[in-house]
Amino acid sequence: MEKNYYAQKLNSSKLFEVYQTQLARVKQYIDAEINFVCNELPIQAKVLEMGAGYGRIMKELAPFAASVTGIDISENSVEFGKEYLKDCPNCEIKVMDAHKLEFSSTFDVILCLQNGISAMKGDPLNLINQGMQLLSCGGKAYFSSYSPKFWEHRLAWFHEQADKGLLGEIDLEKTKPGIIVCKDGFAATTYSQEDMEQFGQAVGYTYQIQEVDNSSIFLILEKNK
Repeated sequence: MEKNYYAQKLNSSKLFEVYQTQLARVKQYIDAEINFVCNELPIQAKVLEMGAGYGRIMKELAPFAASVTGIDISENSVEFGKEYLKDCPNCEIKVMDAHKLEFSSTFDVILCLQNGISAMKGDPLNLINQGMQLLSCGGKAYFSSYSPKFWEHRLAWFHEQADKGLLGEIDLEKTKPGIIVCKDGFAATTYSQEDMEQFGQAVGYTYQIQEVDNSSIFLILEKNK
């Protein structure tokens, strides 16, 4: 169940509601990641977002990129996304497993934001390598997870989602810094700065680690050859 949670339970309208948060600090975190990436985009970039959901971030990036392609494992979310993105002619969203990317062309920028590297489960190194195989020479890939400084705000956000019925009740006995466990069996994890360092070293590309807004840890990889 956990592997396909976003495909089976937390998709389309529910996922949309997750981001209609009333928590100011969470809104700041969401905006900070998007603004950081927008400021990093090269002119006329071709962008791929892994784990795009219904295209929320794609819509924000569209004015700053030549094209934005998004993939998500949830058919329901992608169908919702096609309507959500109907006024963005340079956006395309499709159903695809981020661990098994199938494209014949490359992209200038690869994105896996807002803890997607953890949320999509599976081997994170495979996820990173899948993206890097599609990255153009000179391009950059951005993978983000949560900063430990954001823990209390992240937990409050999950309580808000549970109160709305979007997630199961939080299991406070099993929940601990970095890991949130719901009584319906769902577990939300994260990767630390040390984890990101290890991923960067393991994949063999030029990389840097950057904290953004005291809420996100970014692994930024560059493909030089």
